[in-house]
Formats: sequence, C-alpha cells, structure tokens
Amino acid sequence: MPVDMEKSLRRVDIIGVPITATNMDDFVALLKGGLGYFKGNYVCVSNVHTCVMAHDDPDYWLVQTESIASLPDGKPLSVIGKRRFPSMDRVTGPDLMREVFKLSKEMGWSHYFYGTDQRCLDELKVTLSKQYPWLKIAGMEPSLFRPLSADEEDSVIDSINDSGADFAWIALGAPRQEVFCHKLHERIRPVMIGVGGAFNVLAGIVPEAPRWMQNLSLEWLYRLMQEPRRLFKRYLVTNTKFLVYQFAHIERKKGKR
Repeated sequence: MPVDMEKSLRRVDIIGVPITATNMDDFVALLKGGLGYFKGNYVCVSNVHTCVMAHDDPDYWLVQTESIASLPDGKPLSVIGKRRFPSMDRVTGPDLMREVFKLSKEMGWSHYFYGTDQRCLDELKVTLSKQYPWLKIAGMEPSLFRPLSADEEDSVIDSINDSGADFAWIALGAPRQEVFCHKLHERIRPVMIGVGGAFNVLAGIVPEAPRWMQNLSLEWLYRLMQEPRRLFKRYLVTNTKFLVYQFAHIERKKGKR
C-alpha cells in the first residue's frame, strides 16, 4: 500500500456510516498518482439518501463500508465531516466525471459506461465527444432494469474487462449500483464508480442544480421542483430520518464522554 493512501482514504462517522474524508482535488490526485491501487475495487458516491439506507440496512451498510472509498456527494455529509476534517468537501458524481475526463487527456485513461438506457448513452456519447474529444470511450452498455442472471452477469463482466477500460462508470441508481459493484468488483478489472443520475446530467437530459443551490445544501430542493411527485415522499422521509439519526448520534457520543 502506498505510504499515504490509507491516511488519505480515512473515514469519518456520519450517522454510523463511514464516509471518506476527502475533497475533489485530493481524491483526483490519488487517482492520478495511484490508479492501480483502485483498480478491481469500487467507489461509492454517497449522500443523505444512501447514508440513511445504510443506517437502516446492515447489508447495504456493508456495501458502503467495504468500498475503497465512499465519497461525500451530499453537502450535509461534508458539513458534518468538516468538524473533524476541515479539508473535507463535496465530491459529486457529475463533477468527478468531469475532472477525471479532463485528466484523461494527460493520463490516456479509457472509460466504460454501464447503465441507464440506450437513448441516454447515445446522447452522452455525442456530448462527451464534443466536450472531451480526446476521451477514449471503451464501451457503453444500457442496463436491463432488472436483476441479472448469472450468464448476463458474466457477459457484463467480460464486456467491461475485454474493453481494457481504466474506469467503469456505473449508473443504476442507489442502492442497486453499489450492490452491483460490491458483488462483482473482485471479477472486474477497472475501478468501478457508482454515479447515479450523472449520465443524464452530463448528457443534458436532466438539468443540474445551480452551483449556489448546491453550495447551500439545496440541491434536493431543486430536484424536488423538477420531479415533485416522485421525490416528495423520498425527501420528506429521508431528510427527516437523517436529522433524527444525526441528533441521536451526537447524543450517544456525548453519553460516552
């Protein structure tokens, strides 16, 4: 293990879920300096929703914990983490992809995209070809939106490995994408990174929240305004649970002093 890798990937406890205490610049620097360390493993891009799911589901908690990194996508995660690690900051899925794509010109990295549907992948390919003309797209494959058979899993694994990609971007939505990565990571050679709806954002299909709303932890509100029927119950329940769990977590820590 590189001397500083373990320290660089240290974690902070957020409602009982270990989240990597990093920021965009530091994490991208780790990828640049030691991508081989990450290959054959997977990265979670974590937020309030995934933390609450991990808190409530021991199996999913294990999926988050056994990743090589669980990045603080959600602003509340980095705000809480800063109390212990001041340099901790957001690492969102779309922004991470952009940074890695820019660096790929220098590093020669290639990329495999798995998930969403064919329409999204077609539009993503067009957008990436315009914005990052140097980008090596090793392959693209849509999701089947259902559990895969053993033969189908083998086919996906072979497609990703045979492509020679350095990164496999997985967009199946949480918790499915993290479970997928956890189950298959020892058989897949590139580093897998679960990025949820990032394909749709980068393809221009789904609008991205303005930066000022992201900085004020209001990205959830922007998304709620876009899809109120689908997201109202999720945000009402998830955000409330997160606040309750965080308060209880603080009180437990006080009680141990």
